Amino acid sequence: MTLARQAAPTVAFVDEYCTCYEDVFPDVRSFEHFKYIHLGLLSEIKRKTLPAIARVCGEVDAQALHHFVANGLWDVQEVRSRRLQLLRQALAGRSFVLCIDETGDKKKGKTTDYVASQYIRNLGKIENGIVSVNAYGVLDQMTFPLLFRVFKPDKRLKGEEQYKTKPELAVEIIEELQAWGFQFDVVLADSLYGESTQFVRELEKRHLTYVLAIRDDHGMWLPPGQRIRYSTWRTFERTFSNGKSQTRFIREVIYGQRLSVRFYLLTTDPKTMPAQSTSYVMTNLQGNLRKTLGDTYGLRTWIEYSFKQTKNELGWADYRVTDYASIERWWELVCCAYLGVRLYSPVFHPQTGEWLEPLPQASSQAPAPEAASDRFSEHVWWDKKQGWKNLLNNLRLILQPYVFSSLILPWLMVFDIPDLHSGFAALVSITNDFHASLPF
Repeated sequence: MTLARQAAPTVAFVDEYCTCYEDVFPDVRSFEHFKYIHLGLLSEIKRKTLPAIARVCGEVDAQALHHFVANGLWDVQEVRSRRLQLLRQALAGRSFVLCIDETGDKKKGKTTDYVASQYIRNLGKIENGIVSVNAYGVLDQMTFPLLFRVFKPDKRLKGEEQYKTKPELAVEIIEELQAWGFQFDVVLADSLYGESTQFVRELEKRHLTYVLAIRDDHGMWLPPGQRIRYSTWRTFERTFSNGKSQTRFIREVIYGQRLSVRFYLLTTDPKTMPAQSTSYVMTNLQGNLRKTLGDTYGLRTWIEYSFKQTKNELGWADYRVTDYASIERWWELVCCAYLGVRLYSPVFHPQTGEWLEPLPQASSQAPAPEAASDRFSEHVWWDKKQGWKNLLNNLRLILQPYVFSSLILPWLMVFDIPDLHSGFAALVSITNDFHASLPF
């Protein structure tokens, strides 16, 4: 049911996207706070704290935003379900590459739920922090968020909670995604999952294709008389997401007799095999993998970097709450904003192939005069590329007049300058004509 409301104005494209979630909030105020937080997460402010978001959104109470995150009467599961519904609708039955990854953030003290001294992989060392297992999709070089599970260290469990390993959490994520009807071309994961017999068995039980990293000392039992063999190093061109390519080397590692699961070495230099650019992988992909395997596995590293960038840009670690129920809400809001940017991608607009397509004219008899809103791409900073950061940068340009107006308004209340006030209002009105159609 659509809320009967007089919405506080934000920005048109934020309103358009957030309206897709409107009926999962019990009251108008919660829905407005949902929109304000989206606007703040997408803005250019460095730290996405609630006080900072309140400032860029104008006369918004930061304490009210905190209440929305920590105590608001909305169900995070309902918001997540709506996000996955929107994604499934936009995919329109297309399959994608599924990447399982984990991310961690340093946190001081032990008051925050599930924070412990543990290995933070993106830092490459043991630190005091919180870790989650995350799933992302890749379609035509475009990433989008799927699900996450917090990892609960054994010593930080509460009440009747049971300890679950990261591979077990990954299996839960895959089960849920399959229950939603999502289809995967291949599952990618690092050696933590590749070395988990249980995780590999679960993938095979579900008849899923996979490419998994393994350790360089990966061991297998061989029948008497069989040995480990290596094929000749062969070159292949590793193609990156930006279209550039580099020559890489690949060879197969054969444990006894070649089976349906195959093992490969990928490297930039077969003589020195540098640790940072050498990968050991196993896969049940079939056929000639000399070219396809390198590009497929390479997506995992690219996704890992992409999510790190997304975390930094959208404030994944900027929450100031300590209980996991509130942290989970914050992470879900970040995923909603992440998807919101992605839904403006041309991948989800196959009919036009363009991200910003002029709206059709009401009549074909005579073209309408050019509107100011048709000139957005003339902005000197407008980015013609279609990557995650490129799309976000363009959306931030549309946000700028509103954000700057909100930030300068307190000064205009001290020094009344009508022309400046009306000028900002006019520019905000123009940018609110921006429409990059959502794919539904």
